[in-house]
Amino acid sequence: MRRRPGLSARLKLTLSYAGFLLVAGALLMAVVWVFLLRYVPDNPQGLLGISPNRYLLVRTFAPAAALAMAFLLVFGLLGGWILAGRMLAPLTRITDAARRAGNGSLSHRVRMEGRRDEFRELSDAFDSMLDTLESHVAEQQRFAANASHELRTPLAISRTLLDVARKDPTRDRGELIERLHTVNTRAIDLTEALLLLGRGERGTFTREPVDLSLTAEEAAETLLPLAEQRGITLDVTGGTTRTAGSAELLLRMVTNLVQNAIVHNLPAGGTVTVHTEAHGDASVLRVENTGHPLPPELVPTLTEPFQRGSERVRTDEHAGVGLGLAIVHSVVRAHDGTLDLTPRPTGGLLVTVRLPGRAGCPAPPSPRP
Repeated sequence: MRRRPGLSARLKLTLSYAGFLLVAGALLMAVVWVFLLRYVPDNPQGLLGISPNRYLLVRTFAPAAALAMAFLLVFGLLGGWILAGRMLAPLTRITDAARRAGNGSLSHRVRMEGRRDEFRELSDAFDSMLDTLESHVAEQQRFAANASHELRTPLAISRTLLDVARKDPTRDRGELIERLHTVNTRAIDLTEALLLLGRGERGTFTREPVDLSLTAEEAAETLLPLAEQRGITLDVTGGTTRTAGSAELLLRMVTNLVQNAIVHNLPAGGTVTVHTEAHGDASVLRVENTGHPLPPELVPTLTEPFQRGSERVRTDEHAGVGLGLAIVHSVVRAHDGTLDLTPRPTGGLLVTVRLPGRAGCPAPPSPRP
């Protein structure tokens, strides 16, 4: 936004210092007049012509007072300019860092030294903001690069299949259509997952009362055929657990967690337990599954977009797009909650979601059969 030029903060402080100094000098002169000169007899001749009088003192004092006031003005302007410069030097460094950040350089830091004061608190807060901003920008750039790569793969496969079909008219059309359908379905799933992830990151949704126990039952009912197909025992336990948020996003969060627990639950005959409970002011959802042991260093990377975890066993029909736990993490953060991933000693994973409780919320409507 364009603004009309005005006085700098340094000049304003300088004028303020000089003004206060002049006012202090004027008050001092007034005190001298009120408490000293006014009590001196106003006799031009004086006693024997040599005693001090008001007329003589005023003529002697006035030029000296004017000279002192002029000195105070010059001293106030010069000293005020120097002091203001020293006082505003930290602000100049912060402004320079902000200007660099505005030009795209997020790596520069103020790193102001010295004891804590207002400017150093501002400097530390600004550096902390730049750290967070640089981390978010790097994360977004990495996410955009990964998303571009993931979206490019099915498109490249589709183009290859079409090129093969064009060069070989005798190729089985049924097989070609089936492979194109599979690739196109994966591209649509990835696009929907990206949109859902972006919606969760923005937090643009209407909050309404949600019972996590009903949401868990709905997700389990939807995924029960998949669990039975894999020989997985799926249990849902716990009582009414109310929170507030987007029913759609919370259902996708629970569905992703349960599906993830089923898909990565090997060998056959494992179990998946979904438990909900109200714990103090928090609503807690736990999804626990058996499976192969997970290296502790792998667990923190599971919520990163497109980080599928090379140690986790997958199948082709449920290979996913690498956004399941990333979407869960995004939804949890959008609802001001926390997400904890803990590898089980005997194998598998324990996922704990804590959301703000809403004990006073009215009960949400039951899901449609």
